[in-house]
Amino acid sequence: MVAYNISSSFADTLRHRRQKLAQLIDFPVILWSGSNSPRNFKANTYPFRASSHFLYFAGLPLPNAAIRLEAGKLELFIDDPEPGSALWHGETPKRAEIAEKIGADVARTLSELKHRGSNAASIPVQNYRTSLVQSQVLHRDITSPSDLAGLDLELAKAIVTLRLTHDAGALAELRKAAAVSVAAHKAGMAATPKAKQEAEVRAAMEGVIIAQNMTTSYNSIVTVHGEVLHNEAYHHPLQSGDLLLADVGAETEMGWAADITRTWPVSGKFSATQRDIYDVVLAAHDACIAKIRPGVEYGDIHLLAATTIAEGLVDLGILQGKPEDLVEIDAHALFFPHGIGHLLGLDVHDMEDLGDLAGYEDGRKRSDRFGFSYLRLNRPLHPGMLVTIEPGFYQVPAILNDPQNRAKYQNVLNWERLSQFADVRGIRIEDDVLVTSDGSEVLTAALPNDANTVENLVTNVSN
Repeated sequence: MVAYNISSSFADTLRHRRQKLAQLIDFPVILWSGSNSPRNFKANTYPFRASSHFLYFAGLPLPNAAIRLEAGKLELFIDDPEPGSALWHGETPKRAEIAEKIGADVARTLSELKHRGSNAASIPVQNYRTSLVQSQVLHRDITSPSDLAGLDLELAKAIVTLRLTHDAGALAELRKAAAVSVAAHKAGMAATPKAKQEAEVRAAMEGVIIAQNMTTSYNSIVTVHGEVLHNEAYHHPLQSGDLLLADVGAETEMGWAADITRTWPVSGKFSATQRDIYDVVLAAHDACIAKIRPGVEYGDIHLLAATTIAEGLVDLGILQGKPEDLVEIDAHALFFPHGIGHLLGLDVHDMEDLGDLAGYEDGRKRSDRFGFSYLRLNRPLHPGMLVTIEPGFYQVPAILNDPQNRAKYQNVLNWERLSQFADVRGIRIEDDVLVTSDGSEVLTAALPNDANTVENLVTNVSN
């Protein structure tokens, strides 16, 4: 904690957040940070990541800590370091120092928390050891988002209301994450010509992030198999003619995330077929961002992406028919099976630990339609919301070879024409877009996405 670059307004930002919470609820809240999880033996732990809901109000990623919020006040519960810990970890801040930095009203030991759980609300925690403590303090189990009820459900809805839009403190962190992510992608493109396999490009990208004392906000996807949407294997060789899809984002020390995807040719030059598909995806990307403004339904943004992709594939002769009719029967989802994006904030898929409570407006449920069922956000947009826009095109064998899909779409898909695009496994273009009072701002705009500039970045012409 002593190494964090904390601004003078840090504690004021946290106070303002808990005061806003107090305007929405009138009961006490206890949130836990979580604890380190051992891997194989006790002293060898996975990297610690505090609960995002704890981070939103407490600000610092403190392991083995809890906060109690009531009427705009914050009580911090954390133990001072063990006397022998300095030998292994150096001198670390005491409870009183931490409390001062985050603007806590009271600081207590963890053992005192057991007397403060009466009538308090909380939300599910994902750390098993912490969930046991939560049950003991609250005298009940809170196991999953689907089980939330009573005060716990009211709390979850209040937190969603606060975190759906970002204050100035959050936006400053999100801009930092975006800037470092942009630099990481440029480093990945520059490293590609000399790289022999995906892992080398990943190393170049994550090296930039680590050098800024950040971590990745999710497991990096750096792959020539872009048709595998969450590919986390990095052993494939890079060969001329391949496309490399890199979905990599940074996370600041305080937990705020960025999420960027670019796809570039390993050789530095798109083939004609790759360029054709790339331009279709980019057209959907640009059309969606151009439509973002307050009051617009995010579901309509997704529909625009689907229609634009369908139109482009019709123009290329891959699909046959009117784009609107093709979307109506979900033919676009053969190649664009996921949603157009998601919320972004303290998590790369922000607040999805609460299920669809954050992503879906009250009263709305997920569609069961092919290509729409994976839509993660279905709300009207508001100023201060940060969303991703990430259309894509993928040739997924499990989808294209499915007998039911073959039968259903046999009259609208030109298989012979599609075979001419065999060198396009997957293309995705993703940016982080802030909804402003009168439109939008692309936080990741410093990373070019037009095909010519991407080629130049790979071949170091403009690096």
